[in-house]
This record gives sequence, structure tokens and C-alpha cells, in this order.
Amino acid sequence: MLRPREIHLIGNEVAILWEDGAESFLPMGFLREHSPSAANKGETDILGNVYGGDQPRKIPGVRVVAWHFVGGYAIRFDFSDGHNTGLYSFKLLRDLADQVSGSTESDE
Repeated sequence: MLRPREIHLIGNEVAILWEDGAESFLPMGFLREHSPSAANKGETDILGNVYGGDQPRKIPGVRVVAWHFVGGYAIRFDFSDGHNTGLYSFKLLRDLADQVSGSTESDE
């Protein structure tokens, strides 16, 4: 499993150095907008119906104030708006980084 080797908060971005040497720079607002939490994405029942959630929603000026490893598979970010329930798997973070590097627009 690919894991982050180092994580730093730099300006408005979360910088991740991966075990394979790749570097990712994820805008903090982009991470908040794409939080995988039930509060953000909603919850899906066994029939596929989604309840709740308000994603995608931009929150201008939101910042990551802290981060924590969860087990050996994910990171939980604490955001300046109080949100801290999304568990970002390492795979999700790499996928989000690919989205950011493939886009030509800035998030903030």
C-alpha cells in the first residue's frame, strides 16, 4: 500500500511526499470540498438512496489546521470551519491529487 512519507501544511496547500517519491500539493479548500464524510457526501442505504450531505460546496478561506493518521490507511484533517469527520484514504488522496494536477484552474 502506498503511504505518505511526509505531510506539511504550506500556505493554502497540504503537501504530501509519498513513499514512491511523488509529491502532491492539495489546496485546502479542495480537500474540504471533497471530504468523504457522511455530512458532506450523505449516507447511502442498501437500496442506493442517498440521504443528507451538501457536497460539492466551496467554503472560501477554509484551512487545514491539523491532521492525524487513522490506522495505517487514512488521514483525518481538522478544518478551520470545525469539520473533522472525513477519513481520506491514502488512495483517495492520490486520486484527488491526480485531479488537481490535471486541472488548469486554481481552487482558491
